[in-house]
Amino acid sequence: MSKIRIGIVGYGNLGKGTELAIRQTPDTELASIFTRRDPSSLEALTEGVPVYSINNILEHKDDVDVLILCGGSATDLPVQGPELAENFNTIDSFDTHAKIPEYFAKVDAAAKKGGNVSIISVGWDPGMFSVNRLYGTCILPEGENYTFWGKGVSQGHSDAIRRIDGVVDARQYTIPVEKAVEAVRSGSNPQLTTRQKHTRECFVVAKESADKAKIEAEIKNMPDYFADYDTTVHFISEEELQRDHSGLPHGGFVIRSGKTGINKETSHVVEYSLKLGSNPEFTSSILVAYARAAVKLSREGAIGAKTVFDIAPAYLSPKSAEELRAEML
Repeated sequence: MSKIRIGIVGYGNLGKGTELAIRQTPDTELASIFTRRDPSSLEALTEGVPVYSINNILEHKDDVDVLILCGGSATDLPVQGPELAENFNTIDSFDTHAKIPEYFAKVDAAAKKGGNVSIISVGWDPGMFSVNRLYGTCILPEGENYTFWGKGVSQGHSDAIRRIDGVVDARQYTIPVEKAVEAVRSGSNPQLTTRQKHTRECFVVAKESADKAKIEAEIKNMPDYFADYDTTVHFISEEELQRDHSGLPHGGFVIRSGKTGINKETSHVVEYSLKLGSNPEFTSSILVAYARAAVKLSREGAIGAKTVFDIAPAYLSPKSAEELRAEML
C-alpha cells in the first residue's frame, strides 16, 4: 500500500512536532506544509518538503490524503476546522472541552458535505484521557472519574494568553492540588470542585506600554480557561521566559475510583498516567496515529466528523489485524 500523504497546517510547536512524528512512522510521509506566514521564510526539517501559503491550500487538494491542523483552539480551529473539513480529511486537537459539541456539529456538517472524514479533539486530553474516562465508567459504573493535569505547560492556555492585547509571550502551568490527589487515590470518592483540583500559574511578558492590571484581570476572568481556577499571574522579562520556561513538559492522570460487591464493599482504583518531556511532540504523535485512522475510514467510505470514541484501536496501527492478534492481544 502507498504511504499516507500528510499535510501540516500551521508550523509552530505542534506542527514541528507532527513533522518529527511522521519521520518515525514508515507508512506515512510529509507531503506539504501550509502556513499563514511567508512560505519562503520557512524551511522544513524534512528535505524536499514544499511550504505553501494557506491561502492556496485548495490548489493542493489532490496532493494529500489527510491534513493535520496544528492551530490553536481559541481562534484558529473554530474557523479552519469546518472550512478545511469540506475539502480534506482532517485531524485536529481542538481542546476547549465546553465547546466540543458545538465544534463537532460544524465540522460534521462540513465533512459530510464534502464526503470527508474529520477526527476532532485528538490528543491526550481530550483524546487518550477521554478514552480512559469512558473505559473506567463502563467497567466500574458505581464510582467517580477524576482527571488531573500537570504540573506542566498547557499550549492551549498559553496561546489564549498570547492573544490578549499587550501580551508579547506567555507560558501557563497547570498544577494539581496534592491534597485532592491524595484524597482520590485513597478511594474515598471525594466531591471536588474545579477550583479544588487545580491551580493555574501564568508567566507573562507584556509590552512596555501595556496595562498589566488589565491583562491580569482579563486572564483571571477568561471563561473556559481561567475563570473557574485560582490563578496566579507573574509578569517577567522575555529573557526570564526563555531562560526558565522554554521547555514544554506536561502530563497528568485519569483515575476511576469505584466499588463492586453486593453491598459495594470492594473498592477499586484504576489510574492512567502520563509524564511527558514534550507536550507538543507527544500530542503530535497521537495526531499522526489518528491521521492513519482517518485515511483508513475514508477509504472504506466513511464520512463526517468523528471523535476518539468512534475509532477502533486497530485503525491506529499500521499492523494488520492478524499481526495485532498475534503480537498484542
